[in-house]
Formats: sequence, structure tokens, C-alpha cells
Amino acid sequence: MLVNLTYEVFGKVQGVFFRKFTKDKAIELQIVGWVKNTEYGSVTGIAQGAKEKINVFKKWIQYEGSPHSRIDTAKFKEEEIEILEFTKFEVRH
Repeated sequence: MLVNLTYEVFGKVQGVFFRKFTKDKAIELQIVGWVKNTEYGSVTGIAQGAKEKINVFKKWIQYEGSPHSRIDTAKFKEEEIEILEFTKFEVRH
């Protein structure tokens, strides 16, 4: 089963390489999508892939993150999809 996960992470998540580590984790898990900073200090994005891998990614985003980040809260919206919309995982600006 393929899943589309929309996420937003709040806390100390900018200026701590959160996007780079998120991309690395996504590539490790063979997930596609994107991540970017928002203008109000959070990080947001979309991740798509197999449900089991998305669950691992979700846990990582919510509890681990980059080494110097501090995650206060994370919001998720998940839905089943038929096909992947993206071909890779990228950092957007």
C-alpha cells in the first residue's frame, strides 16, 4: 500500500540541518517527496512511499530529527494513493 504523508514540524527545526537530515532519511527509506522551511519557523513537506517506510519516517520526524534540532510537535495528514507523484526526494526553497 502506498501512502501520501503531509507533515509540518514545529520547534527548533531551522538552522540545524533538519531539511538535509530529512532528505537523507527519506533516501535511506526509499521515500519520495520534498521538504522545505516555512516563513514562520517550521518545516513542512510531503513524503510518499510504502506504508511501513512512511511509518518509520513519521516516527523519525516526530521524535528524532537532526542532531541539534528540538521537536516540539509534529502534525501529519496521511492518505492512501495509487501511484507516486514524485520520482525523488528534494529540499525545496
